[in-house]
Amino acid sequence: MNDADVSRQIQQMVRFILQEAEEKANEISVSAEEEFNIEKLQLVEAEKKKIRQEYERKAKQVEIRRKIEYSMQLNASRIKVLQAQDDLVNSMKEAAGKELLRVSDDTNGYKMLLKGLIVQSLLRLKEPAVLLRCREIDLGPVESVLGEAKQEYADKAKVHVPKVTIDNLVYLPPPPSSVDSHSLFCSGGVVLASQDGKIVCENTLDARLDVVFRQKLPEIRKLLFGQIVA
Repeated sequence: MNDADVSRQIQQMVRFILQEAEEKANEISVSAEEEFNIEKLQLVEAEKKKIRQEYERKAKQVEIRRKIEYSMQLNASRIKVLQAQDDLVNSMKEAAGKELLRVSDDTNGYKMLLKGLIVQSLLRLKEPAVLLRCREIDLGPVESVLGEAKQEYADKAKVHVPKVTIDNLVYLPPPPSSVDSHSLFCSGGVVLASQDGKIVCENTLDARLDVVFRQKLPEIRKLLFGQIVA
């Protein structure tokens, strides 16, 4: 083999090596680009996922705040409605209380009412001796009907006529005064108690109004506001 042949073979080997190197370099470049694109895609997807999660988190917070605000507004509205209803009901009770003050204007009718209240109280107490309290201004009417009331009680209960002592030291509060509207007052009626004070029957007009009002309150509310659905 002469020098020319040797030189050709060397050139062929060089070209082969260069070609392989170029192909290898292309493979490395393509592989690197693919890996870069995959990594870039993974990073983009990861960021998208983070953004979606952050959006969902904030959206949930906004929804929770919206529900809380709606609930607070709804509760505030309900409270206002209930307060308005209570105000109306209380105004009705106040109006009824003012009407009670006129009961004693009918002298004969009020005497009969006092007699009935005394008899009722005696029937509840069923005591042989009781203490009776009334307003100072009702002392006369009470004394005028006390005898009949005791006898009526004795006839109904089939017992001896009880001893009823009128308390001349402590009276029930007087009617309300326009001067001092915050002082204690009584619209009329009586309070009877056992001698030892352990059993008390409060039969004033104000106490009876309170009892009736509590008993009739559901009916009053239904009549005024209709059926309330919870």
